[in-house]
Amino acid sequence: MAAILHFSSSLQLQSSYTPPFLTKSPPTLRHSFLKDRILLQTTRRSIAFTCQSINDDADDGYLLDAPVSAGDGFSFSGVEAINQAIEAMEKKSSPAYSYRKVLPLLSKDYHAIAFDWLGFGYSDKPQPKYGFDYTLDEFVSALESVIDELGVNKVSLVVQGYFAPIVVKYANNHQEKLNDLILLNPPLTAKHANLPSTLSIFSNFLLGEIFSQDPLRASDKTLTSCGPYKMKEDDAMVYRRPYLTSGSSGFALNAISRAMKKELKNYVEEMRKILMDDDWKVKTSICWGQRDRWLDFDGVEDFCKAAKHRLVELPMAGHHVQEDCGEELGNIIAGLVGRKVRI
Repeated sequence: MAAILHFSSSLQLQSSYTPPFLTKSPPTLRHSFLKDRILLQTTRRSIAFTCQSINDDADDGYLLDAPVSAGDGFSFSGVEAINQAIEAMEKKSSPAYSYRKVLPLLSKDYHAIAFDWLGFGYSDKPQPKYGFDYTLDEFVSALESVIDELGVNKVSLVVQGYFAPIVVKYANNHQEKLNDLILLNPPLTAKHANLPSTLSIFSNFLLGEIFSQDPLRASDKTLTSCGPYKMKEDDAMVYRRPYLTSGSSGFALNAISRAMKKELKNYVEEMRKILMDDDWKVKTSICWGQRDRWLDFDGVEDFCKAAKHRLVELPMAGHHVQEDCGEELGNIIAGLVGRKVRI
């Protein structure tokens, strides 16, 4: 059985189902600028999920679970997948690498996958206005295609930052597929609907196009301006490298910043209504890094109480909770999904 799903004219998803592997090797998640591959190994079947550009024949890429000896990558342990998957999604400009301390803890009991959104990190970067314009609705459709292609019945979703409204909109239309929804520093209040100046500058007609091509401004400054981050140069280079190697990363950043500036307010309002609605049945938790310099904590606690959602505060974390307190967050997520956390 095979299926092909198109995110855009320059991107295609291919999946194939093969007999199950009799192995306990960890799942492989492969990222590159033009090719992503996810290999899921379960007790019932193996799913080979490929996301690549149509005309891309290169086989070199970025191995998220590669041993150190293999070069550019990092390793985490894994177990055979069970009937529950955790999709960990990162905010714009911080690729799946930010979950490097979270995944080892989750992979003890769950099949955990972290991936880069289209246009960021090591995922494909379609050219704007040629089939994929980086609108928020397009990201909702992209997420739906990914989860459908993985072929799992139930998932728990973890999403951080300004992409939370996108995931909540998807979840609202597919509540039957979700076990848990965990939001990390999402924009929950009306004040949060405005992009901080560090990000909104990329939507500027002229300056945005110039600044988005500056690796230090597009990567380093966006990371260090939103929380108490003192990152090692080796880690900073992982985030910076996409902007050093291709102008497409900057074009994507410019496009998504424009879309966010135009659409974020309506998406935040819709997310608030969904999470407050009596018809919302998904178990939802909000984890909040209190040292966030972009999103004010004021109003977050009141919203969680009114909506009857669990709030977990991380006093020492900033906006990128997974980068700042990865191990602590990993234990919290495992506890929330395993129903072991009491607040």
